[in-house]
Amino acid sequence: MSTIKSVFPLGFPWQTQDPFLFCVYHLDHYPEGNEEMGPKASLEGRTLGNNFTLKDGWRMYHGKTVPGFPAHPHRGFETITIVNKGYCDHSDSLGAAGRFGMGDVQWMTAGRGVQHSEMFPLLSTDTPNPLEMFQIWLNLPQKSKFVAPYFAMLWHEDIPIIKTESSSVKVIAGTYNEHAALDPAPNSWAADSANEVAIWNIHVEASSTYTLPKAKSDVTRTLYFYEGDRIVMDGQTITPNHGIIVDASEAIEIKVLGKNAHFLMLQGKPIKEPIAKYGPFVMNSDEEIQQAMQEYQLTQFGGWPWPQAAHVHDKNKGRFAKYPDGNIVEK
Repeated sequence: MSTIKSVFPLGFPWQTQDPFLFCVYHLDHYPEGNEEMGPKASLEGRTLGNNFTLKDGWRMYHGKTVPGFPAHPHRGFETITIVNKGYCDHSDSLGAAGRFGMGDVQWMTAGRGVQHSEMFPLLSTDTPNPLEMFQIWLNLPQKSKFVAPYFAMLWHEDIPIIKTESSSVKVIAGTYNEHAALDPAPNSWAADSANEVAIWNIHVEASSTYTLPKAKSDVTRTLYFYEGDRIVMDGQTITPNHGIIVDASEAIEIKVLGKNAHFLMLQGKPIKEPIAKYGPFVMNSDEEIQQAMQEYQLTQFGGWPWPQAAHVHDKNKGRFAKYPDGNIVEK
């Protein structure tokens, strides 16, 4: 029996398995920044406000001056945002805020409803500003759809990275060879270890072999091969920009050929509940989606306390997190 269940091309976003909803991979080679923290380059030819076409190696997304995603609502799930290169400025309707990047991770539980913005300030004015970022949507079970929103920062310096001579594994969620990740959000599906939710960012050197350890229980597992040349798994040669659904009950040997290989792995016990989705809302029924839309129109999920929908922090600000209770952590 093959340990590979299927191989599929990666789109935008990447397809995922329950308990995940989807994953978006952003790789933008932004140029030098200007004084407004936008690109020091012409924006001509871009559909500003809805620019998802890769032009000159980068996109503005919904930003018009600074790339990114101005204020928008969420309900019923969690976002886990991994920024390997560049920076993200977070602001939300709870009054929480942060600037994170260079390996930091933000974990946000939308729960009963929150607005947030995610902007990508181009802080360097004399060198390029590359951005590499994953945003993973992790579903919440029905019992947790209406929990209070929650925001936390997992700083790069605190996240376990397990290294060998030829590999490194950043353990963002779950346990890797007995090395436990930082605590997830308290109401997350990942908070119960029985659900064996794992998010690992794996780097393997060329001309080496890496073994992905088996899971302890019956979980879904998808390996995303997003950078490299070629790998061989179970006798099958696979090129980058492919997802690989594998049997998590077996350890899997991966031979890396040509160049260093980078992977993201998503794993977890399925929630196995009905899913109703409409844009930024993920519930269990269409009626709950209608309710979410009505409540957002009435309450704006607490309103927007920032001067602009596309709010960015002071250019000279370093990495920081401001929590809803006013507590500030600076790095």
